Amino acid sequence: MTRAATLAEIAQEAGVSAPTVSKVLNGRADVAPATRERVEELLHRHGYRRRGGRQVSPLLELVFHQLESAWAMEVIRGVENAVREEGLSIVLSETSGRLSPGQSWVDGVLARRPTGVVLVLSDLDRALGEQLTRRDIPFVVLDPAGDPGRGVPAVGTTNWDGGLAATRHLLDLGHRRIGLIGGPARMMCSRARADGYRAALDMAGIPFAAELVKEGDFQHEAGRRLGLELLGLPDRPTAVFAGNDLQAFGLYEAARELGLRIPEDLSVVGFDDLPPARWVGPPLTTIRQPLTEMAEVATRLVIDLARGVQPGALRVDLATTLVERGSTASPRGADGA
Repeated sequence: MTRAATLAEIAQEAGVSAPTVSKVLNGRADVAPATRERVEELLHRHGYRRRGGRQVSPLLELVFHQLESAWAMEVIRGVENAVREEGLSIVLSETSGRLSPGQSWVDGVLARRPTGVVLVLSDLDRALGEQLTRRDIPFVVLDPAGDPGRGVPAVGTTNWDGGLAATRHLLDLGHRRIGLIGGPARMMCSRARADGYRAALDMAGIPFAAELVKEGDFQHEAGRRLGLELLGLPDRPTAVFAGNDLQAFGLYEAARELGLRIPEDLSVVGFDDLPPARWVGPPLTTIRQPLTEMAEVATRLVIDLARGVQPGALRVDLATTLVERGSTASPRGADGA
């Protein structure tokens, strides 16, 4: 069996002092980037992990790429439910729209030494994840933006099934010209929902129409802007799957601007089932994504990992469900056109 390298041996090979290696391990900021990179590469090459028990803070790091939405509030509620009995406090951070947090964030986590980390809608860089692993800081990705990678714990939802159910609901009502305002193509959940949409059309024998598909950013304004484009087509859609609730709310605004009534002139389906979906007029038909439950599962998973409990499965997907409300109806005309 090969003997693992010691911290002193890694320091010698890197041409730095042992205290410098210790600073890198502990996320200290006073290390030159080139030196940090060299030490991290050697730590990775030698498979170095901190020996013995680690001192931890009673903190749960919760990282969002964007905080300003009702979506984020549902996630925070779920995390709070899970940590309430554990004596942990939540540290919130935001990556200013970037799907992967940077080195400065990792340095802060290493310095705080939390019990664990939950990364929301993240595409965590593999090298950053390895730094957390080497310091025995467990992390779970909630609703991963991309493929989290082999061995990375992740909690998501059945996005493909949701896209299929949303589109099938509109088809069952008699719609044939069905638009899609999706999310960013780089995000795994967006692609899965769009694939579900296409699968439903294929199974119904409806040809795919590229002009009816728009790529949004999951924000209200994208729903409005792209909704105006779709509803301005000479042969406009009679229904739109908006990809998420925020874009659906924007689509409501676009319909009002054009004098179209929901659902008499346009049926709309969202995705998420945020609280405002019940309050808009008419109440929004949507795909319920169990955000609070997903956050609870992810938090309990990272707490178990911190205790040394290995999960039965590293990937957990919770089921989506269709919630029918007042924003969908059969299209005008017996032929569904």
